[in-house]
Amino acid sequence: MEFQNKEMIQDILNKDELDKQDIVSLLKAADENDLQMIFQKADAVRKEYCGNEVHLRGIIEFSNYCEQDCLYCGLRKSNKTLPRYRMTKEEIIQTAKEISEAGIKTIVLQSGEDFYISGKEIEELIKTIKDRFGSAVTLSLGERGFEEYKTWKEAGADRYLLKHETSNERLYSAYHLGQELKERIEHLEYLKSLGYQTGSGNLIGLPQQSIEDIAGDITLCRKLEADMVSFSPFIPSPDTPYRNHKPAEIDFTLKVMAIARIVLKNVHMPATTALATLDADGWEKGLAAGANVIMPNFTPAGYRNKYLIYPNKKSDGDFLTNLFNLISSSGRFISAGYGNTLKKKIPSY
Repeated sequence: MEFQNKEMIQDILNKDELDKQDIVSLLKAADENDLQMIFQKADAVRKEYCGNEVHLRGIIEFSNYCEQDCLYCGLRKSNKTLPRYRMTKEEIIQTAKEISEAGIKTIVLQSGEDFYISGKEIEELIKTIKDRFGSAVTLSLGERGFEEYKTWKEAGADRYLLKHETSNERLYSAYHLGQELKERIEHLEYLKSLGYQTGSGNLIGLPQQSIEDIAGDITLCRKLEADMVSFSPFIPSPDTPYRNHKPAEIDFTLKVMAIARIVLKNVHMPATTALATLDADGWEKGLAAGANVIMPNFTPAGYRNKYLIYPNKKSDGDFLTNLFNLISSSGRFISAGYGNTLKKKIPSY
């Protein structure tokens, strides 16, 4: 039976395109030899489609205000214990300057859904960053207005990250207090139509999540033609309804990442800070599981400990030295490019 199962896993890994049931079978694989085959395949696919470059993207968490009340997130508006902040434009630009001077070509502007910060202010930030530093600009601001998306793209924004969190419509509405998954998908599709490089993904280990749900998350990313995908472990936050739920398992999260790499092939995939928070070697393990992006946090120290989506977030410390050593020891190198959408490989016959 074990021999048959091994052959089944190998047959799945030999396919050019996996269907949802194939993905479920890989997610359920538990034999050590099967897992080794999955990780080896993921690393080979990553090398074929992404090479050995690792892209660094510097994050600025410029506001922890949020209009949403998502059950899993420490920034939820019902969290009255969290000290709130908004960075000034001058602070944001200064931090962007530090990212640029560190040689990092992408600046990620991230916040909760903070509508107090107007679309015009975001537009001015994008233009200033593009003019002064020539950086790629990624936005991660939650769901905003369609006209704002258009204005920001015209101002020079390159990418937009908007995770769908779960492809299960029932769970999506439960986690987001009655909101509908189809609305999130409409935003992602519109962003794509404007020419944004789009990012999506899920949280691994949310309450009531099933193997089939996670397989659906991977296939949804494929359907959306996402340019970047993030499969990140859930970490419970103390001031949320899920505070007593256990965190995601690292090994299972790594397996999901590996399978996502095999299925999605030419996407950018980060080894997330949450992964490194749960495991001291999380970034290194993430790179081995198919990741090709790391997103160091440049948020000024006075604000960083207030952007508490989850607690005890890993501090990067002297991240440039640490990341250089980690990446080079993995046989990889830091990219000098902008890390734009990876081109699809054309088969040769």
